[in-house]
Amino acid sequence: MIRRPFLPAALAFPLAAIAFVGCAPEAAPAPTDTPAAAAPSASATPVGPEIAPFPTGATASTTALPADCDGLLTDEMRAELEGIPLNAPGMGGGIREDSTRVCVWADPAATVTKLVVVIGYAPEREASDALYLLQVDEGFKCYEPDGGVRCEKQWTNTDHAIEVTEGRTLFFRDGVIIDTQYTALAPQGFTASIVSKLWP
Repeated sequence: MIRRPFLPAALAFPLAAIAFVGCAPEAAPAPTDTPAAAAPSASATPVGPEIAPFPTGATASTTALPADCDGLLTDEMRAELEGIPLNAPGMGGGIREDSTRVCVWADPAATVTKLVVVIGYAPEREASDALYLLQVDEGFKCYEPDGGVRCEKQWTNTDHAIEVTEGRTLFFRDGVIIDTQYTALAPQGFTASIVSKLWP
């Protein structure tokens, strides 16, 4: 017998949605800053550090995105990142056409250290499929804290002059994805602090 890996209930969506898509309840209206006509987009071409893709695009959500990257941070996290440039020229930060915010904490002169957060709306079917594949194909650990689904993985990169710790943490709730990707810069509790700001 082939045993399927454990999946949080929210990640079972891709398997059941095909059969029951016609029975889904009507979604609530999207907030005014959700681009109603924007098509889902896997990624935009980054200018600075390479950013792993995740499907983003218009969807129904009751959660408003922060006005800017600084609005993501609690006072404690702002203090942790003090002195590290945010969205320095040429580093790929800013707002994409589909309203997704890209926040890059990195010094352009640094070759390794960076912290990237991509936060935006993500259609539930595409987001659930993407999280499922990260768990099954790439070994991410997924579980269900704070009313959403969180998937995370950390590894050691030996491609640089020194070994560095890299990782990725994703949190999906109410049609919003918080996708944190880091190299040698991972403040403890970073994703949880963003979750607490969006859903106090």
